[in-house]
Amino acid sequence: MTHWKKQGLVFTPEDYKDWMVSHACTPTAYKLDNDTFRIFFSPRNNRGQSLLASFDIEIANPTKILNISEKPLMPLGELGAFDDGGIMPCSVVDTDDGLYLYYVGWNPSGSVPYRNAIGLAISHDHGKTFERPFPGAVVDRNREEPFFTASPYVMKEGSLWQMWYASSTGFTKVNGKVEPLYIIKYARSKNGIDWERHNHTCIEPKEKGEANARASVLKENGIYKMWYCFRGSEDFRDGSGSYRLGYAESKNAVDWERKDDQVGIGYSEKGWDSTMQTYPNVIAHNGKKYLFYNGNGFGKTGIGLAIAE
Repeated sequence: MTHWKKQGLVFTPEDYKDWMVSHACTPTAYKLDNDTFRIFFSPRNNRGQSLLASFDIEIANPTKILNISEKPLMPLGELGAFDDGGIMPCSVVDTDDGLYLYYVGWNPSGSVPYRNAIGLAISHDHGKTFERPFPGAVVDRNREEPFFTASPYVMKEGSLWQMWYASSTGFTKVNGKVEPLYIIKYARSKNGIDWERHNHTCIEPKEKGEANARASVLKENGIYKMWYCFRGSEDFRDGSGSYRLGYAESKNAVDWERKDDQVGIGYSEKGWDSTMQTYPNVIAHNGKKYLFYNGNGFGKTGIGLAIAE
C-alpha cells in the first residue's frame, strides 16, 4: 500500500487576468528536464469558460512557481465545435511528432448541463503553445456510448496506444437538478488518433449513483496501477457525496480490481482539501511517485501535491 505525504498547495488560482479568474482544474504534469516540470491546468475566465494554461515548478522545491503562461496555450474551438465552451487538459504523451495533449472539450447543452468529448492538440515547443491537427474530437459519443466521453489518460507502450477514459452512462435527476453519471472505460490505438473501442468497463461502480473518472495509470513490475476519483450523485458539491480518490490494479490494462482502501490518502481535517479530493495525476520520477490533485470546489482552491513514502 502506498502512503502519500501531503506537501500542501503548489498553485492557488488568483485573478491574474480576465482569462484566468478562478479554478485550476485537472493538473497534468509533463517533465521538461530532470529538475523542471510543466503543469498544464484549466482556469476559468470571466465568462466561466475553461481554458488551457500552465506553470512550471522545480520538482525539488515544488511550491516555488517558476513561471505562469501569459495567455491561453490554445484558443477555444470554432463556434459550434465540441470544444467551443471549454478545454480541460488530461494527459500528455511525448512523441517523435511532438507533444500530444489529450483533453476534454465541452460546450453547453440544452436538456442537460453540458456535452463533453475528447480532443487532441499537438505542441512542437514543449508545451508553450498547442494547435489542433483537425477541428473535431478523437473520441466522441457513438451508438454504444450515446451520452458523452471525457477525462482521458493515454499511455504508449511500443506501438500500442492505450486510453482509459470516462464514458457517461446517462443522467439522473437529484432534487430537480440534472446530474451526469459516468464510468471509466478502455480504448486502444495504433497511432494515437484513431481509437478502437469495445465498450469495456474498467471500474464498476460500487453503488447506485456512483460516478468515476479521471484515471491516471503507471506500470510497475508488470502491474498496471490506476488512481482515479469517484463521487456520489447526491450532495457531491463539497458534501457527503463529494469526490474522493480511488485506486485499482490490473495485469492486462483492461480488467481492473478496485482496491480503494489502498489509495493511501484521504481528506484533511481542515483546509483546501477537507471536503473534496479529485482529478488525480500521478507521475514517476527518479524513483519517486508524485500525486498532483485538486481539492475543494472542483479545483477552486487550487492544485496540491503529495509524494509517495
